[in-house]
Amino acid sequence: MAYERNILITGGAGFIGSHVVRHFVRKYPQYRIINFDKLTYAGNLANLKDVENEPNYVFVKGDICDFDFVCSMFAAYDIDGVIHLAAESHVDRSIKDPFTFAKTNVLGTLSLLQAARLQWKKTGYEGKRFYHISTDEVYGALELTHPEGVESDFSAHEVYGDEFFTEETPYRPHSPYSAAKASSDHFVRAFHDTYGMPVVITNCSNNYGPYQFPEKLIPLFINNIRHRKPLPVYGKGENVRDWLYVEDHARAIDVIFHKGKDAETYNIGGFNEWKNIDLIKVLIAEVDRQLGRPAGADEDLITFVTDRAGHDLRYAIDSRKLSRELGWKPSLQFEEGIEKTVRWYLDNQEWLDNVTSGDYQNYYDAMYGNR
Repeated sequence: MAYERNILITGGAGFIGSHVVRHFVRKYPQYRIINFDKLTYAGNLANLKDVENEPNYVFVKGDICDFDFVCSMFAAYDIDGVIHLAAESHVDRSIKDPFTFAKTNVLGTLSLLQAARLQWKKTGYEGKRFYHISTDEVYGALELTHPEGVESDFSAHEVYGDEFFTEETPYRPHSPYSAAKASSDHFVRAFHDTYGMPVVITNCSNNYGPYQFPEKLIPLFINNIRHRKPLPVYGKGENVRDWLYVEDHARAIDVIFHKGKDAETYNIGGFNEWKNIDLIKVLIAEVDRQLGRPAGADEDLITFVTDRAGHDLRYAIDSRKLSRELGWKPSLQFEEGIEKTVRWYLDNQEWLDNVTSGDYQNYYDAMYGNR
């Protein structure tokens, strides 16, 4: 079958990537979707069991840092679009091992950019797009100027300051993870300015939802509450984050990939700020409710621990450019998204157990080992 487009999605076995792959495979049967993933600890092909047999879905195992292999893949599949999500993303891991983050996030992105440039210059850039997914953490931190929270027309939920990250906010990364992502953003822009490559960048707030690796706050705490294990909270839990349901992020990526302007940056956020401690209490209440436990029964699991080094106080995204120019808005209120998320993890304990035990890493051999 001749496909209208051949889109390479890197990191497609990860949390956000798997939602993007599923969205594109199902919505665009006329596109061939190539999921390219190294299957590190955060890559789980079981995330895509429901689309792995679709005719327009292809999985390729490989490393974005392997430039020769990346070039061969661009040629073999005649790639005309890239949605680049592959990255090391956990801040705590970056503090312990900054070299891995620099290699994957910076050199891996450079490898993809150069491979795309060499392939696309043969036929011209018309109809091509390199879409780089980044993070709000590149912007640094905002002040928490209203510690008790204030109501604002800017958000359906209370907000914790007068400032928000916009597309013009200067970069001030504070962790090895955010520094590596900031560097990769600069390389993407440099390839546009130097070579004329058609690129677009998005900087997104914290995602939550199904299939998130359980070292991250929300799935980790859901699992810990279920098993009545301690809930370690950095500092006093005063740090503020903006949260976005992952399927809303996938919709935004779709809109931006197809309609975004070349060389533009778009911020993607949920207009949904929460102090960590307040979020954790919402999670406890929802898990306890769904498990039939008394309200607040597990709040005594909260355990305050030494704060993370360089822990940014507040992130808050201004997504109005994306809403104004491309018509995207979040579809879920946070309470609805949390209810769906908790229900998914409680209903998919086998998935969670396979990840926490490491058994999920056998899925590739079971599915692809004899091919």
